[in-house]
Amino acid sequence: MSWLTRVRNAIASVTQKETAENLWHKCPSCGQMIFTKEFDENLSVCPSCEHHGRIGARKRFSQIFDGGQYTLLPPPRVPEDPLKFRDTKKYVDRIKAARTSTNEPDALLNARGSIVGHPAIVGVQDFAFMGGSMGVGVGEALVAGMRAAIDEHLPYIIFTAAGGARMQEGILSLMQMPRSTAAIAELKEAGLPYIVVLTDPTTGGVTASYAMLGDIQIAEPGALIGFAGQRVIEQTIREKLPEGFQRAEYLLEHGMIDMVVHRRELRETLGRVVDFVMPEQMAA
Repeated sequence: MSWLTRVRNAIASVTQKETAENLWHKCPSCGQMIFTKEFDENLSVCPSCEHHGRIGARKRFSQIFDGGQYTLLPPPRVPEDPLKFRDTKKYVDRIKAARTSTNEPDALLNARGSIVGHPAIVGVQDFAFMGGSMGVGVGEALVAGMRAAIDEHLPYIIFTAAGGARMQEGILSLMQMPRSTAAIAELKEAGLPYIVVLTDPTTGGVTASYAMLGDIQIAEPGALIGFAGQRVIEQTIREKLPEGFQRAEYLLEHGMIDMVVHRRELRETLGRVVDFVMPEQMAA
């Protein structure tokens, strides 16, 4: 054993202090550095500029349902790679990576719970799962959530967040647009409200289908909402678009949505809306 090894072994090892990996959160809007704990306590909203951060389904459920209590509806089982699609990666590998990073089966989850005393079925799209893209799994989950609402005579509330249809599923993903529209018709035939909360971003085929068919259209502040991207539109019409185009406030001003609601007020607002459209719920 060399003298260097003996000296090294004689020195007591110093254990590094364990620190949170994500102690700070940088706001993508204003660049402000915020303690992650403070950011979470503020419902993932920047305390400096009020930018509404993107959140996953379980966090959304805990914020919306009374006492953070809810029951997840079982996700539907669908073919995972119906077209055997491959680009730079196999589609199945992309799904596995998305499931590993989010710990969720797909981009849309449904849950049952109460909002200010009103029972409801709520669906939430997670943009972190392949951009919240609409594939067969999302379409099946959406239909399953609406049919559960019909069976239990409850309102269905959807929080949208998506880049559009899932290209790896081709025409099968596009078919979810008419399927979801038919399911909404079933919900309305049953006399039940369909409430949409548009979050950042809601674009593409999702906007062209179930995201804009609500009885009540709500959006979070600053949410990007549209079909085609702003640059594509400008190149097509050869004109500069106005400031704030495709943002929630612009859509409210032009009559495309009913209200823009801060995340802190969203649970109470949804409770009032459900109370207004389904007063018999509380009477029962």
